[in-house]
Amino acid sequence: MHIFSYKKGEKNKDIKKDLIEQIILEKYNQYYRLAYSYVHSETDAFDIVQNGVYKALRGSETLKNPAYADTWVYRIMLNECFRHLKQPRNDSYEALQSRTGMELSYTEDNCDRIDLGRALDSLPEQDKAVVILRFFEDRKLEEIADILEENVSTVKSRLYRSMKKLRSVLGDDV
Repeated sequence: MHIFSYKKGEKNKDIKKDLIEQIILEKYNQYYRLAYSYVHSETDAFDIVQNGVYKALRGSETLKNPAYADTWVYRIMLNECFRHLKQPRNDSYEALQSRTGMELSYTEDNCDRIDLGRALDSLPEQDKAVVILRFFEDRKLEEIADILEENVSTVKSRLYRSMKKLRSVLGDDV
């Protein structure tokens, strides 16, 4: 029979790590969709999420308030997306096709999706994050403000400005 004895700090550390693990398992697909919406590549999105999971688990003891653990992990994933986008990449058409594993073609079926993707990519990173979190991840403005560490009024301004820009790029269909 083994008796486990934790020091107070070790037990708290393990509780935080367990909480982060639970959140990651529950929301893994959401993190993947978030990353994919930024990089448009399955392998890159997978790498981003894996790096985010590693950083979240490794830094779980730095979580100050367990009530905000979900927001904390989302912020890590979003920062991983931003970090990935800042890396220089000079892909040729063939390299991009090889990396994504698909032929890039513009058909009527995917034209609208491509247009929306390009319009989203034209937004600044923070504005794009607000749109993705609001409409693709169905997050409330207050949650988005927590994730981005901004005021709710700033998030609203970014959202309205982004929607206006998307409307002008895509036409009035948005």
